[in-house]
Amino acid sequence: MDGMSDHDQSSSAAGKPGLDLDHHPANAEERALREYPLDLAAVRTKLAGKQGKQYWRTLEELSDDPHFSDLLHREFPRAASEWDESVDRRDFLKLMGASLALAGMAGCGKPSEQYIVPYVKQPDGLVLGNPQHYATAMPLGGDALGVLVESHEGRPTKIEGNPEHPSSLGATDVFAQAAVLDLYDPDRSKTPVYLGELSTWEAFQSAAQGLATSQKAVSGAGLRILTGTIISPTLAAQIEAVQKLYPQAKWHQWEPAVSDGAREGAKLAFGRVVNAVYRLDKANVIVSLDGDFMTSGPGHVRYMKDFYRRRNLNGPDDEMNRLYVMEPTPTVTGAAADNHLPLRSADVELFARALAAKVGVGGSATAPANAAKFLDAVASDLTKHRGAALVVAGEQQSAEVHALAHAMNQALGNAGTTVYYTEPIEANPMNHTESLRDLCSDMIKGKVDLLLILCDNPVYATPHDFDFVFKLRKLNTISHIQMPRYIESMNQ
Repeated sequence: MDGMSDHDQSSSAAGKPGLDLDHHPANAEERALREYPLDLAAVRTKLAGKQGKQYWRTLEELSDDPHFSDLLHREFPRAASEWDESVDRRDFLKLMGASLALAGMAGCGKPSEQYIVPYVKQPDGLVLGNPQHYATAMPLGGDALGVLVESHEGRPTKIEGNPEHPSSLGATDVFAQAAVLDLYDPDRSKTPVYLGELSTWEAFQSAAQGLATSQKAVSGAGLRILTGTIISPTLAAQIEAVQKLYPQAKWHQWEPAVSDGAREGAKLAFGRVVNAVYRLDKANVIVSLDGDFMTSGPGHVRYMKDFYRRRNLNGPDDEMNRLYVMEPTPTVTGAAADNHLPLRSADVELFARALAAKVGVGGSATAPANAAKFLDAVASDLTKHRGAALVVAGEQQSAEVHALAHAMNQALGNAGTTVYYTEPIEANPMNHTESLRDLCSDMIKGKVDLLLILCDNPVYATPHDFDFVFKLRKLNTISHIQMPRYIESMNQ
């Protein structure tokens, strides 16, 4: 083709203008052979002077022509010569890491600028890098567990049981182990929230002052306080002080994991609320009426250690305890029982009445059909071990079952040995179900203007039958101290 150069012809043949096929890596060797033909005679002469095995990939490599080697010393001859080899791979990674660090430091200016300074006055006992340990108590469901907390520079990191505290004896439960996670929960409240928007404490205090003034005018007739079980004397005194300032205000309690059966059963047996404390280390025979005393309820950490202490026989005079369990669903306590009887939940009270009649409490009842032989064995064992036996009722059981358990312990002479009673540890013991029902009744009647919630999340924890969310929407003002997400959900 006249007027077209060799370079133009190669470009046109590729279909892409400007593409130099001679400099493409796949054609570099072919171009090298055209410019520097291979001299086979020279190759033969070179091989004649060699001894031993020689390996090569191509004849061109065997010829070791300096022009050919210079042409193919790079994978991409045209572009490779542009690289600056003064910076190797290691130096490049160093420069890249430094540039990223400097880019991060660019956002550390004012107003977020902070300074790390040493203590002006070193706190007593604090040595940087060395953990501190302190003793405290963790309240949960009307009980408190003695624990030891490990802290690093004021930040708790680990919880263990306090060996010198009677409620734990050096052990903990799953709730204590998980308590540290609550301290570092990213969903914890960091600032007040009003109608789903972030606010300030100054705005909250201003609004609270206005609400307090309006309630003062009516002696707190529209004020209701909802809490869980309160065992803190300080918090209880503060709530009582509020009730004195607002005489018509009401204090309600709701704790989903604590049954009212124990409180009401104590009233039936003793005429008032009492706190029962078990001594399982002194009991030879234990009867559980659907009570999982090893993993739930007040004192369960101590009770498990006391129970298994009687299972470790260290001498010839040691006697192992014996455990009877009647329950509708499997539990940890039931798994450790020497004698286990599955019963329907509705039959537990019937079994308790029949057992009470056999041990001398009085009355008469017929045991469930499948429990007659089991009933006779339990009653006989309890009677043989008067003063060293124990009957425990489950938290979820009715007040009648708890009252029967108290009556049997009294009739068998167990009171004062394997069980003793103290004043209630709750600041204001009440029937939580009835208290919540009264609150819902006042809410639906429009008697509540301001509800102060000091418990975790009543929307999640209250029974569905109460329809608590619907009743909350009828209130003018709700103040929730612990969980701002609850307030946000009510305004969606």
